[in-house]
Amino acid sequence: MSVAVGTEARSPRRYSGAGRRFAPIAIPLLLAALVVTTIIALTVGAAGIPFSRLPAALGFAGNTPADAMTARDQLVLWSIRIPRIAAAAMVGGLLAATGAIMQGLFRNPLADPALVGVSSGGALAAVSAIVFTDSVLGDSLRFLQTELLPLAAFAGSLATTMILYSISSRSGRTSITIFLLAGIAFTAIANAGIGLLIFIADDRQLRDITFWMLGSMSGASWAKDVVLAPVLLAGLAACPFIARGLDLLVLGEADAFHGGVDVERLKRISIVLVAAMTGVAVSVCGVIGFVGIVVPHLLRLVIGPAHRMLLPASVLLGAILMVGADTLARTIVAPAEMPIGILTAAIGAPFFLGILLRQRGLASL
Repeated sequence: MSVAVGTEARSPRRYSGAGRRFAPIAIPLLLAALVVTTIIALTVGAAGIPFSRLPAALGFAGNTPADAMTARDQLVLWSIRIPRIAAAAMVGGLLAATGAIMQGLFRNPLADPALVGVSSGGALAAVSAIVFTDSVLGDSLRFLQTELLPLAAFAGSLATTMILYSISSRSGRTSITIFLLAGIAFTAIANAGIGLLIFIADDRQLRDITFWMLGSMSGASWAKDVVLAPVLLAGLAACPFIARGLDLLVLGEADAFHGGVDVERLKRISIVLVAAMTGVAVSVCGVIGFVGIVVPHLLRLVIGPAHRMLLPASVLLGAILMVGADTLARTIVAPAEMPIGILTAAIGAPFFLGILLRQRGLASL
């Protein structure tokens, strides 16, 4: 079953010039930008570390004995800042890559992982964990709240995907349109459940729920980085195998099939990738929106719509955006911390409106 074709699908040639010019240097430039952003993030924070002390704090000072200041810098970097920056980079890469995959799958530049209800399912499970572990029934498990929250979010995201996939699949074929519509319906159901839990929550639970729903990297740790890394690597490894299929899918399912693409297999792989990558990202940082829309669309304007370059470039630009946003979130109101979802929404929402206005202008031509 076909779905509405986005602006990119209708007029791919208008990107070809920019793609030929910038595509060969896009990955090196993005890697360099990620390195610069990471170095800035390492030095900035409530406990600032000047650039001159950074090599010693990272252990690049040879056998020079560490003084008290160097020991303090090393503690801040290796215990808090580096695992947080690594988590932010991987979450940004995961969300941006899922956005690029979904936009190719739905043939619409406005598609986003949250659109299919995966994020909402994870959020409902996480909010349930917050309320349950802080209740009389869950009092014995309260000491596990830190561990239960990401596990619940991940399980909720996977369960949501399994339900949506079973609804949209029939006789071995998966309807992307039904998957999308069922996702919208499930999002409404999940939001109703979240609203009910917020209604019965007390003040402390409300604060935890609100902070988590707005997104935060404050819970990042080496253990969570270990969970994120394999999923990101698996997604990157799958990119070359789905890139050509997503490119041909722009022409329609029938044309893609005649071009040698196993459309049903492509759908299944893409849906599983979106579920796994979105689920693990939500489990670590909560609900963060607009990254999946902004990053792939911005890159299409610069390097073109070919997914062979778009997918890895989205991972890098998503990492840059998230590391920068997290650095700003933990410094703009220091020593307090602003939820990162506020910043991504402040950037992404105007960009989203700009996409809509631009499409309206192109549609009138």
